[in-house]
Amino acid sequence: MKANFRSNPSVFCAVVVATVLGGAGLSSAQEAAVSITVKGHQFQPVEPHAPANQRIAIRVKNLDPAPMEFESVSLRVEKVIPPGGEGVVNVRPLSPGRYEFFDDFHQQTRGTLVVQ
Repeated sequence: MKANFRSNPSVFCAVVVATVLGGAGLSSAQEAAVSITVKGHQFQPVEPHAPANQRIAIRVKNLDPAPMEFESVSLRVEKVIPPGGEGVVNVRPLSPGRYEFFDDFHQQTRGTLVVQ
């Protein structure tokens, strides 16, 4: 039996919802997660690794008593993280390479994302 979308809107809605949810599941499966902590104005790890050609979600946790700004020219991102807070920076799929990031409020605080 063929579904008639025009005469049965609930079937149409179910197909749309399944398509959207199915697509969302696929995209999240292709996203890598990287966690970085800032303490004593130092990134830990200093050189996190991520896979190439996948979106990357970088979770930054600031354990310092001062705000920090996670910034990277090569990644094209910047985000202020409050003291004791955390934030997520979403990065486009990247080619293999090394991508520098830093705390714009404390220029000596630097790290490198290694994409392989």
